[in-house]
Amino acid sequence: MLRGGGPCSREIVSTLISSSCGRIASLVKNAGLLNKEKMISVFPKISLKPEVEAYLQSVFKNKELLTALGSEQSEMKFDALLSRLSHPPAFTSVRVHTCAASTDHIKKLLTEEIRKQFKGWPMSNIAVLEHPELPDVLLIPVLGPRLNLQRHSIEVIVGAQCGNAVLRGAHVFIPGILSAPKRMKAGDAVSVYSDICGKCKRGAVEFMGSKTFVGNGIAELSRNEIFCSNCTLRGVGIRMAEPVYISPSFDNLLSRFVFLQNLPSVVVSHVLDPKPGERILDICAAPGGKTTHIAALMNDKGEVIAMDKIANKVKKIKQNAENLQLSCIKVFCYDGTKALAKEGIWDGQGPPFLPESFDRVLLDAPCSGLGQRPNMACDWSLKEITSYPPLQRKLFRVAVNLLKPGGTLVYSTCTITLAENEEQVAWALDLFPCLHLESQEPHLGEGGMMGAGLSYDQRKLLQRFDPSSVTEGGASVSPSDLNSSQIAHLIKSANRDTIGFFIAKFVKVQDVS
Repeated sequence: MLRGGGPCSREIVSTLISSSCGRIASLVKNAGLLNKEKMISVFPKISLKPEVEAYLQSVFKNKELLTALGSEQSEMKFDALLSRLSHPPAFTSVRVHTCAASTDHIKKLLTEEIRKQFKGWPMSNIAVLEHPELPDVLLIPVLGPRLNLQRHSIEVIVGAQCGNAVLRGAHVFIPGILSAPKRMKAGDAVSVYSDICGKCKRGAVEFMGSKTFVGNGIAELSRNEIFCSNCTLRGVGIRMAEPVYISPSFDNLLSRFVFLQNLPSVVVSHVLDPKPGERILDICAAPGGKTTHIAALMNDKGEVIAMDKIANKVKKIKQNAENLQLSCIKVFCYDGTKALAKEGIWDGQGPPFLPESFDRVLLDAPCSGLGQRPNMACDWSLKEITSYPPLQRKLFRVAVNLLKPGGTLVYSTCTITLAENEEQVAWALDLFPCLHLESQEPHLGEGGMMGAGLSYDQRKLLQRFDPSSVTEGGASVSPSDLNSSQIAHLIKSANRDTIGFFIAKFVKVQDVS
């Protein structure tokens, strides 16, 4: 993901650091954590079709949960979830490519880069934290939201996906711009708004529909250059100077040494626990973050087979593998549901593969993606949201058959529904007696959700990252402010205030009957 961000005015940052209204609680030097306020929702809760919101409400207010929590607390958690989903996580998670550099070395380089980007401002002294349970992860607090940014008269409308990227630190790239006034020229100060409902037509002079402010920036091109060019333009169109949320720019920064990856996505590969020399299958691998992580954990020794059925996504996996100089990865454009060879036929090269061909299998399944953050609107229908479980089960059957006895299968999604997570686990345990749930290491999330008929002990073995469980943000701190208890507090915040995610780990104890 391309990211960006720029220095902001001294006055605005000072206001951010001192304000108790912000999502990031201030730390006064040598005085411990102060002002542990709940995040003020500067954006509306995620916009969903009524049928989808009703469906999710039934999930988070199922009978088991209502019995355990009560109606009022269940409703509060559901409302908190919808609000959290529209805001970015409190920390940027950076995975260090440990085959190429040590975490400590990259920490020093990142700290220097932050100081360069924010020279003279409070952000320049912010702490880069090493995760104590993930030795290849660095965490950088995200500052914001800033509530008092002055709006400019020139308004630029961007698509919802572009707006979400801006909230995680990106600049506005030209393809994401939908609307700009005729008078806009290069160098103008502009305010950027996200068209969260997808109603703005590309090339519009103005837009009067629903929009959400995501920050201020400087136009790199005029309106005419953006919309009247005879060729497709790439690159930055608006360079963000005052984003609502501040994080450092990672655009082409240490690209051979770091990979921007959400914290739970890093946890998945550690849970899989690949070993050098093994044969691993990543059955739905695009864009390759987990694939390259698996290869790195194996010290690039062994074989990692990565598959995806969409050619452009396969190209991205190859690019990431080449950029990180990993040679043990083999990438195939192939439909994972057809990856099991019939009648023992195999050409010895690519898919389909013979049964019991892999030591470990990762099924990071296609899903509804409702755990992604930030996401201010989802216009999918209930039919679309509920269409994934049958596909996930097809892929799961293939994964089980391709796994060797004694091998490990990890199933994960970036969504929050029961049907795609705990209910799939219950289905798998019922259908495949050869599968046993295993404990996960590390276990940074919560246990599984009630409502799928799993026992307490079974739910304890699962790992669910639930944004609704966040009670406070992280803290914007400098290295000199930190002691061990404060670091522990920040890491706890980082483990909780992340995207919605689910992980289950199975071991195959006998042949599939």
